[in-house]
Amino acid sequence: MSMYATLEEAIEAAREEFLAANPEMEQDEASVSQFNLQKYVMQDGDIMWQAEFFVNEGDEGECLSLRSGEAAQAIFDGDFDEVELRQEWLPENTLHEWDEGEFQLEPPADTEEGAAAAEEWEDDNADSDRTDRWA
Repeated sequence: MSMYATLEEAIEAAREEFLAANPEMEQDEASVSQFNLQKYVMQDGDIMWQAEFFVNEGDEGECLSLRSGEAAQAIFDGDFDEVELRQEWLPENTLHEWDEGEFQLEPPADTEEGAAAAEEWEDDNADSDRTDRWA
């Protein structure tokens, strides 16, 4: 599993992985039908992202399906608004690291690191809620 500190890095890596897995396709002619994404909150509070592209809609990967069809192709082609993708991400789908490499939907609160991650997670959600209301 490859996670990246920025959404842009995760999408670029997913594009490269897709092209490597489909060597018969050239980047400017590649056709994708599904874009999957996952947001992680690490024990130290860092936010990490993972992204995937697939040829067929309905293909399952490690991430949640976010866009399909022309919308997935637009992201592959680099025609997307990162702020919009972040705002559309549902906080309840974010995975939180409980132990090294183990993730769950709720942040752990029984350790100092877990409490810090939970606090940052709540702060991030409060900030995004405020942004959504004022947008």
